[in-house]
Amino acid sequence: KDTPEEWEIRATDTPFVGSKTSGRTDDVVMPDGSVVRRDYQVHPGSVAVLALDAEDRVLLIKQYRHPVREKLWEIPAGLLDIPGENPLHAAQRELYEEAHVKAEDWRVLTDVYTTPGGCDEAIRIFLARNLSEADGERFVVEDEEADMEHARVPVDELVRGVLAGELHNNCLVVGVLSLVAARASGGLDGLRPAGAPWPARPFEV
Repeated sequence: KDTPEEWEIRATDTPFVGSKTSGRTDDVVMPDGSVVRRDYQVHPGSVAVLALDAEDRVLLIKQYRHPVREKLWEIPAGLLDIPGENPLHAAQRELYEEAHVKAEDWRVLTDVYTTPGGCDEAIRIFLARNLSEADGERFVVEDEEADMEHARVPVDELVRGVLAGELHNNCLVVGVLSLVAARASGGLDGLRPAGAPWPARPFEV
């Protein structure tokens, strides 16, 4: 399994600080004693929700993503805005805000680093089942989210789309393929509980 390790940093600088993320440059000592510069994005972390309904369909949203100049089909997801926030609470909030849906059964589907060569973002992807309409008024969305489309798509159709190169969002791809793998190796009830430890982003219970 992956193991924690931290090499010596001789110097560090943060040349860019944005509203949610920042850019950092570290001078890192290599095993041979040389020092190399590594630039990377510092990210608070994220959660995503693969919400599976009683008809074996996944709840999707379609959203414009400016860096790649595409509208992508995705599963609900969002940032861990509060340091130490319980990721389950954040995931429940995102499912409500982006889809006005709640779920009774929550489990950890998988934990991933999105691009560990250039960003420290960690994402926890949850599986949510026993879905129903959320209570109260819908959350008011803005910016890119104001243009979102919604759909519920069968798992088999999503697998086909992933393997055909038609779907590219990492949380959707990893989530759907992890769901299929979990079913083939012990079943969904064998997944980790929703409050399982997450060393990449420790949280308060």
